[in-house]
Amino acid sequence: MPVLTTDAESGTGIPKSLSNEPPSETMEEIEHTCPQPRLTLTAPAPFADETSCQCQAPHEKLTIAQARLGTPVDRPVRVYADGIFDLFHSGHARALMQAKTLFPNSYLLVGVCSDDLTHKFKGFTVMNEAERYEALRHCRYVDEVIRDAPWTLTPEFLEKHKIDFVAHDDIPYSSAGSDDVYKHIKEAGMFVPTQRTEGISTSDIITRIVRDYDVYARRNLQRGYTAKELNVSFINEKKYRFQNQVDKMKEKVKNVEEKSKEFVNRVEEKSHDLIQKWEEKSREFIGNFLELFGPDGAWKQMFQERSSRMLQALSPKQSPVSSPTRSRSPSRSPSPTFSWLPNKTSPPSSPKAASASISSMSEGDEDEK
Repeated sequence: MPVLTTDAESGTGIPKSLSNEPPSETMEEIEHTCPQPRLTLTAPAPFADETSCQCQAPHEKLTIAQARLGTPVDRPVRVYADGIFDLFHSGHARALMQAKTLFPNSYLLVGVCSDDLTHKFKGFTVMNEAERYEALRHCRYVDEVIRDAPWTLTPEFLEKHKIDFVAHDDIPYSSAGSDDVYKHIKEAGMFVPTQRTEGISTSDIITRIVRDYDVYARRNLQRGYTAKELNVSFINEKKYRFQNQVDKMKEKVKNVEEKSKEFVNRVEEKSHDLIQKWEEKSREFIGNFLELFGPDGAWKQMFQERSSRMLQALSPKQSPVSSPTRSRSPSRSPSPTFSWLPNKTSPPSSPKAASASISSMSEGDEDEK
């Protein structure tokens, strides 16, 4: 591979290939000691000034095609991504993920600009530089964080950190009096584009906060922040607190309405259950009534049995009284005798009694015979 050096005639000072000749044997004997990508995520990414690349081996210039093949095998491809990273969000993380996965073996360095540079060229930030540095250290795709990164990449900066490629979205970034601060990086063949995530950005988040400022101010007042901390005037503070009281009353009324609805629903459910049970009991009662008092019910049979018993009790059968046997003397012939005769003046009490008397008479006649 060609050896990187600085072209004296290049206006940008970007490292270029001096020749296509292979490096000398002395250089080949020097091994690369560049830091390797993080394999475990048990600790945040280190800062560059704490673990800078002190490798003495010559830094060979790579093409994008060579880097995609996984060469060189003795060191990772060092990819650099920079930005402000204010209010670190998923769009930032996705951009860093793309930069990390550009090549099979990548070491991702992330540069974060300081507050002075950011306020000078872009504007005020929500998070200060220390908070932004710390947010980047805890991103899983970052291997190293460079604090106080330059606004425009210089040859000295690229050489110091042994950067192979710069990853950023391909939209021209006009700043610091330049139409595109990455123009010289693109001309040197060191630029690798990434894709932006639509619908999420720091500006979008700030726009939401400004749009709903009253809501957030009222919420923070309710949580205990003072009007001075929120930069809220005395009149607005009273207005926000009054609105909070109104919201509390609305919430109470809403809770009461919900509870009343639950109570009504429970009463309806209970009434339905009671009606259903009443219908079941009424059917059971009607069935039992029909079993007792229906045309073929048990009550009819019981009534018939009792009525027959009452009739028997009121008019019992009269059994005939047998006449006493007389001793017959041998000298006299027997004469027919009757134990009793029915009284013609008094009729029998019932047809059964009459039939009984008639049967007794017939029995007497049979005895005489």
